[in-house]
Amino acid sequence: MLGLVFFQTGVFDYTFLDEAYAAQYRKDKITTQFFNYFTLLAIFISCLGLYALIALTITQRVKELGVRKVLGASTMHIVRLLSNDFVKLICVAILIASPVAWWMMNRWLANFAYRMDIPWWIFVVAGLVAMIIALLTLSWQAVRASLANPVESLRDD
Repeated sequence: MLGLVFFQTGVFDYTFLDEAYAAQYRKDKITTQFFNYFTLLAIFISCLGLYALIALTITQRVKELGVRKVLGASTMHIVRLLSNDFVKLICVAILIASPVAWWMMNRWLANFAYRMDIPWWIFVVAGLVAMIIALLTLSWQAVRASLANPVESLRDD
């Protein structure tokens, strides 16, 4: 009888605590999946852009690379020559992006009840991964350009 007094306006609706937490964080799980897919898409598009930029640079410097190859430059020397400019640009991009990412992540994490600090090594790992992806993209074109026959590039003159 005591239960009827307290719940006269409606039926007792119970929920399990794990279901309540799951409903609370369902939106965050969907957002995480959304960010994961678009992160992979952004990495793919940036690799295509870097690949196109490297191809353009190589086609503009094909005669220089041919002369260097005729004069005895090794494949590693040509790859290093082509990658120096791109490595510098990638380092500048990492130096600009890391503080912005740290600031945005701190603002996003401030909305959670249990807040955690972002360790510095996360940005180092992200920078190294970006550098490795860029160097793999770069090395494909650079090795191909350094292994090309220099006579073909110099024959046009």
